[in-house]
This record gives sequence, C-alpha cells and structure tokens, in this order.
Amino acid sequence: RIGTRVRPMGEALGDGLTEQAAAELGLASGTAVGVAIIDAHAGGLGMLGAPVGGRAPGAEELERRIALISGTSSCHMAISREARHIPGVWGPYHSAMVPGMWLTEGGQSATGSLIDHTIFSHRRSVEVEEEAGKRGVTPYQVLNERLEELARGEEYPARLTACRHVLPYFLGNRSPRANPNLRGAIAGLRLDDSLDDLALSYLAAIQSVAYGTRHIIETLNAHGYRIEHVFACGGGTKNPAFLREHADIIGCPVVLPAEPEAILLGSAVLGAVAAGAFGDITEAIGAMNAAGEVIEPAGGKVARYHDAKYEIFQRMYDHWMEYEELMAAATK
Repeated sequence: RIGTRVRPMGEALGDGLTEQAAAELGLASGTAVGVAIIDAHAGGLGMLGAPVGGRAPGAEELERRIALISGTSSCHMAISREARHIPGVWGPYHSAMVPGMWLTEGGQSATGSLIDHTIFSHRRSVEVEEEAGKRGVTPYQVLNERLEELARGEEYPARLTACRHVLPYFLGNRSPRANPNLRGAIAGLRLDDSLDDLALSYLAAIQSVAYGTRHIIETLNAHGYRIEHVFACGGGTKNPAFLREHADIIGCPVVLPAEPEAILLGSAVLGAVAAGAFGDITEAIGAMNAAGEVIEPAGGKVARYHDAKYEIFQRMYDHWMEYEELMAAATK
C-alpha cells in the first residue's frame, strides 16, 4: 500500500501544479489540484446536484436521484445518508462520491456492446453502415429512422416489439443478480434477415437494457431508496430511442445535464473545491450542475405495455434458470 492516509476527493494537493507540469498542460503554475475520483463517480458529481424545480437539492432530495452513466457498459449510482446493504449492488461505500454520504453502485455489463452486437452481427448491418457512411450519420440514426417508418401504423413505437423479447445477459449480470455465468436469449425470431428484422431486434435490445435498469432501481427502492429522477450521461444518451425507452420503461423523468461532458464537469467540481471556490462538494455541485433536456415518461397505455414486457423479461430469467437445472441434472 502506498501511504497511510486516505484523502477525501476535492482536497487540495500540495501547492498545486509545478512549473514543469503547468508548462506541459498550458496552465498557470500553482493551479489547484484536487484529490481525484473514479471516472463514473465524477459523472455523478457532474449531474446529481442540478437544480430541478428551481432549487439545488439537499441531502434528502439527493437520495431520490440516481446517476446513469451509459456506454459500453452502464453504471448506476445512488447516494444516501445511511448505509444500505443491498444484495447484488456494490457498496455501500462511505464518502466515495459525496463526502458524508454512502454510495451504492449498480451496473450492467456490456450494454452498449449488446446493442452493437445486435446490429453488427446481423446480415443487413453492412447496408446500414453503407447508408450511414453516405449520409454522414450513425448506424443508430439509420435504424431509428427505419423504426419511425415502421411505427407509422402503431399507437407508439414500442409496440413494434410485442413479439420480440431479449434477455440481455450475454456477458452475465452484474446487478442485481450478480451472476457472471448467465447467458442471453432472444425470443420471437422469424425466418427473416431483412432490414426491418434488424430494426426490431435493435429496438428490443435497447428495451432489454432499460428493463435491466428498471430492475436495479426497483431493487434499490425495495431497500429504502425512493428514486424519482434518473440523471443520465454517456454515449447512450446521444440516442433518442435509448432515452425514450428508458423514460417510458422506468416510469420517471430522465434528466440530461446541460453540460454533456458530465464526467469532465465532475472533475472541475473537484478542482473548484480544491481551489477554495466552494466550501465543499455538496455546495459545488449545487452551483455548478445544471439540468438540460428532460425526457418525461409517456405513461398510460405505453406504461401498461412495458409492464407486460417487463414481466416477460423477468420470466425469461426464471425459465433460463430452469433450463440450467434441467441440464445440470442431465449431465451429472
């Protein structure tokens, strides 16, 4: 172990940047340097303090928020004034993100990778990539536009996947099942390799990721949390379909930070506290965080539809465990 003192994040280190470091970074000598933090935790500091309804959150309000960092995998971070030991969720860790509060951290392995795998393992992915390249857009935008066309005769886009369901544990489950040996499944496939078939599997994969987030939040709420807002950043939040499905499936608003690079803003929070611009991190995030776009859940028929699909999501896991038991007995 290096050293014997664990310093709190945001504490000033030494006398700031040395002349050499400052010259290499293009900054002023003596610029304050704060104790660093894990990248995803910095994302939480870049979002969770945003005023909603015109006021910065206090400790009680912070407990009703969760930070979602979405990328290759997903990270879900909630904080509380008291330690909450939740099966399948990492922590609690005292002062790991916000000093004086406990951090509990859920996660989903390979969520962005699952969506990409669904797209790029399909026969029609070459066409999607070619179209995206010609137009200078992403493959996700091409598929989103195709889904919009397919949904013209539907009450809402999510109805397109009424007969397609995904269990997203292709690389195991981190939270809340905490089983790295789980496997994924897709139900409702046809003898169809069309672009429309790819679009449906793509949408079903996005929905399965959102059902996983709902499962994590429900588990947190069953152990004392009362999550009312999801604050989200990362690559997934650049995809409108990803955001819409998450809001509708979770059933609470998804808030995007005004500063999309929330992890960098969280790092700036630490620097500002180290420089003495704010008395502590709670004060800093209340002043430096700001909410941008808010995606509201649709509710009504859409919510009832997703309740049914979420039940299927849970049953698919139960069925998979039954398959494992059957095969374990057969291979003894």
